[in-house]
Amino acid sequence: MGGFMFIGEYTHSLDSKSRLTIPAKFRSELGELPIVTKGLDGCLFLFPTDEWENIVEKLKNLPLGKPEVRAFTRYFLSAAAEAEVDKQGRIVVPTNLKEHAGIEKETVVVGVSSRIEIWEPLKWQEYMQSYSSSITEIAEKLVDLGI
Repeated sequence: MGGFMFIGEYTHSLDSKSRLTIPAKFRSELGELPIVTKGLDGCLFLFPTDEWENIVEKLKNLPLGKPEVRAFTRYFLSAAAEAEVDKQGRIVVPTNLKEHAGIEKETVVVGVSSRIEIWEPLKWQEYMQSYSSSITEIAEKLVDLGI
């Protein structure tokens, strides 16, 4: 991706056909056929094709004999769907993924470095509030990891 990073937070609504407009700033790096799947913490992940391929390659190299590897791989890959970007910059969010994230109409689209996260607004707000009081402690732990 040549150093591009998805950043920012945007509010968008699904239309009657479950199409979500991707923020214009994200579209060029997302490409024409990104992948949407179940994310962690109750959101959806949207990956550019090249980033998705990198992740799948890493998953292939994990030891298949470990139950947690099989569980995560199944969770992550079984829900994945191609999310073709139309001429208006929209993707269709599949029903199973909308249900997973609790999305009905409103969404928060968040840039998180190499991926985009799609959240139901109340879940996003609750998630952010749950970590706001401990963000200093989290930052200190990241320093220990070299960040």
